[in-house]
Amino acid sequence: MEVILKEDVDSLGHRGDVVKVANGYGRNYLLPQRLAIEATVSNKAVIVQMKDSAVRKAAKDKAGALEQADRLNAVEMTFERKVGVNDVLFGSVTTQDIAAEFEKQGFDVDRRKIQLSEPLKQLGEFHVAVKLFREVSAHIKVTVKSDDPNYVPGQHAALEAEPEEYIERYGVEELGRD
Repeated sequence: MEVILKEDVDSLGHRGDVVKVANGYGRNYLLPQRLAIEATVSNKAVIVQMKDSAVRKAAKDKAGALEQADRLNAVEMTFERKVGVNDVLFGSVTTQDIAAEFEKQGFDVDRRKIQLSEPLKQLGEFHVAVKLFREVSAHIKVTVKSDDPNYVPGQHAALEAEPEEYIERYGVEELGRD
């Protein structure tokens, strides 16, 4: 089945391209989602107009993405999380958390554009890419730190070495002992 793409589709093509796809993929996904139209003789005549329109829209979108990338490159985020044994986080920092923080800061960024291969599960500084357009990405600085103001890296390792000193310093309640 031949279809004309109305939107960019990953690993398939760009807007205005005529591509061959499996019948089921075209009928069950591309056409109902309005990502493509069937490539008939009359629709093929519309391709030229669509491509001109796509070029203009892509130029406008790229300019907007470049402007937004400049603003996002200056963004720094800090997340505070509870820390367990061996400085491992209880929970993690996900793309949803980063998108929510963007919203708090007044940016409109879809969480699917945040390029995070897996959630952040350790303390430290991370550089996270945000793909705004085909060739346009912004990089933000994400810091994950402990929510305990008295936190010292490796403090839980002291429990294994000298439990009496740890209990005296941090208290029995923090150890979860009764």
